[in-house]
Amino acid sequence: MRVALAQTDCVLGDVEGNLEVAREQVAQAAAQGADLVVFPELSLHGYHLGALERDESLAAADPRLLGLSLHGPDVLVGLHEHTSLRAYNTSAYYSGGALLHAHRKLYLPNYLAWEERKHVSPGQHLRAYDLPGDLGRAATLVCNDAWQPVLPWLAVQDGAEVIVVPTNSAASLDPEAMDTGLYWDTLLSYTARMLQCWVVFVNRVGNENGATFWGGSRVVDPRGTVVAQAPKWEPALVTVDIDVHEARRQRRVVPLVAEARLGLIDREVRRLIDEGGDS
Repeated sequence: MRVALAQTDCVLGDVEGNLEVAREQVAQAAAQGADLVVFPELSLHGYHLGALERDESLAAADPRLLGLSLHGPDVLVGLHEHTSLRAYNTSAYYSGGALLHAHRKLYLPNYLAWEERKHVSPGQHLRAYDLPGDLGRAATLVCNDAWQPVLPWLAVQDGAEVIVVPTNSAASLDPEAMDTGLYWDTLLSYTARMLQCWVVFVNRVGNENGATFWGGSRVVDPRGTVVAQAPKWEPALVTVDIDVHEARRQRRVVPLVAEARLGLIDREVRRLIDEGGDS
């Protein structure tokens, strides 16, 4: 499977302009033989939704989005999704002109400059999904979702061999307190190695509303080795071939995730909820 990492910048609120960039990137990836093109979180809208003067959100089944996957490769793109009642930070997977899967971000940062909970609702489901063409099984986790240890584990227990992580990660204003790049380096390698899965991380670049996004998109193999990486601070399109089922083979050799003990976990989670935990 050939994956293209579309490390793009975008213009806040300029959906049509960002869609045109996406079309150009898909066309370039198609020329390089890509099977899947992955874009960053909110790549069609920009991150700081509260700075917009009007609502630019889209339905996940918008014909313009479906059309992105009519040029050859499948496409996973980030958008501000609206439904009849709520809005979401969504990364949607399109294949052959159809919506295959939509993941609505589950854990929304709401501290310092990050105020996602003001503008979107949290998703309520995590599901792995089958990749077209019997290529394997994947799951999407949007940015902060990947920082919650239980979510990558649940995705793998649902059969994911690839975890796709579209991201808007900005350079830290206080690197001594938290170097976001270093955190991601550690997290991505740990997730891939300990859960024996591929990790496809695609971060944006550019400046927006005082935030500077650093890029550094990459693919990490099931042994925790970075096999392809985009540069920092500038747009790039990087393609890499991955053998999705290498995750399956690695799990057979060293079965770290085979014994889930889901009944045990269910009992202990229910106990914590009964004792006053977050339900």
